[in-house]
Amino acid sequence: MRRSLLAVAVTAALVLPLAGQAKTLRWASQGDILTLDPHAQNEGMTIAASSYVYEPLLQYDAEFNLVPALATAWEQTSPDTWRFTLRQGVKFHDGNDFTSEDVVFSLKRAMAPTSHFKLYVGGIKDVKTVDDHTVEVITDGPNPVLLRQLTNLFIMDKNWSEKNNASVPQDFTKNEETFAARNTNGTGPYQLKSREVDVRTVYTENPNWWGKGEKKGNVTEVVYTPIRQNATRTAALLSGEIDFILDPPAQDLDRLRQQAKVVEGNEYRTIYLGLDQQSPELKYSTIKGKNPFADPRVREALYVAIDVEAIKKAVMRGLSAPTGTMIAPQVQGWTKELAQRVPYDAERAKTLLKEAGYAEGLNFTLDCPNNRYINDEAICQAIVAMWARVGVTARLNAMPRATYFPKVQSYDTSAYMFGWGVPTFDALYTLQSLIRSKGQGADGSFNYGHYKNEQVDKLIDQIKVETDEAKRNAAIHEVLKIHASEFGHIPLHDQVIPWAMKKNVDVVHRADNRLTMEWVVVN
Repeated sequence: MRRSLLAVAVTAALVLPLAGQAKTLRWASQGDILTLDPHAQNEGMTIAASSYVYEPLLQYDAEFNLVPALATAWEQTSPDTWRFTLRQGVKFHDGNDFTSEDVVFSLKRAMAPTSHFKLYVGGIKDVKTVDDHTVEVITDGPNPVLLRQLTNLFIMDKNWSEKNNASVPQDFTKNEETFAARNTNGTGPYQLKSREVDVRTVYTENPNWWGKGEKKGNVTEVVYTPIRQNATRTAALLSGEIDFILDPPAQDLDRLRQQAKVVEGNEYRTIYLGLDQQSPELKYSTIKGKNPFADPRVREALYVAIDVEAIKKAVMRGLSAPTGTMIAPQVQGWTKELAQRVPYDAERAKTLLKEAGYAEGLNFTLDCPNNRYINDEAICQAIVAMWARVGVTARLNAMPRATYFPKVQSYDTSAYMFGWGVPTFDALYTLQSLIRSKGQGADGSFNYGHYKNEQVDKLIDQIKVETDEAKRNAAIHEVLKIHASEFGHIPLHDQVIPWAMKKNVDVVHRADNRLTMEWVVVN
């Protein structure tokens, strides 16, 4: 991995806390945690919340190097087998011992049909117990990214899960309620104290955490409050009601820099539009008997009708990096050439629509979250206005992320906006989930527009097991070139993430937009 690129995520130095100092961090962002089940919903804020309570076998340090967590050592004993030595003496929050049975249970739980973490178990064939503190992970052949996949696979207590009827992940798409969705039992640095959905979630320090002796921060209590309105979040920080904002409004940043503190950096997340290319008819269009998005000319027209530089200037206030590809610069496989966009050209868009038979107009609904990404609804509003200039009528349907994700994940959409981060820092995470056609496990698991190309599928299947870096990168580049030429999705920009906080708060800014609580110092 290109550590020089990854290292730029570190933008604030840690200050060692005073011994015995107890501090509360009150923080906010625009939407609530979706669920406390660590295998139910693969969404950034929700994964961050899980990381306070639950832990993986391996984790990232501040520069995204792999370091031990619940596993203290690992080795590849054959091309398709990895052996992990587990940390001894670790206990779950309820006092249960952590053993290899919990690892086997948790990784297999993440493979369940209701799990949205199949990307992280992709390529895993089996997980076996060797003894109480040794496990083996067997893969479907060589897996060059397995260790990085494991960084977001959180380990649950097998006994606790079975006792509370939580042996399988919550079916978030169907709005299922389970014990694990509102209760937790992990091994991590914090334990859940209280949970009021859409109001407040409180965590307290785990006094028995195995890593407490090396903890770099001094936060002993975490209070998370979702605050949807931009102005209200800013006011809460400036008044001292909260200490940290994960997503400060772009229009308030100058004021926040003067009265508080702002750190920022590039995120590994690409914002894009997806289009339903498979349905015989679009679900939300008056056009009947055909699907306009099945025609690449229509997809290209929608792409070139979007002026991303105008969005960067007027909507994002400069906090975006326009792109023509589906992965960000921090991700293995990215090149400057691939990231070049097809130029904005409204007249070409009109010509393409006319050639495709939609000179008299094209109409559909654009689904968009209004509390997930930076200025998400405003971006969609701008795009709808740009499409209108070329004769496209798109009705904006914006909604909170708790409603939005189940809708899109149920394929109940014609066009939608999404953001995709890459926790493995490897392009396969994007290619397998967004670009490969729907298959088993992780294949096409987030390809809600059903883009499909058989050559692309074959290349992605090769990438899964290719260990020669040059050959692997060549295949990645070929996939991204084919996908771009067919306008399989419409990439918009890579996010630039600012964090705002009181001047007495020190954090480490991360490219995965995750506030690592055990690193935070409140002075």
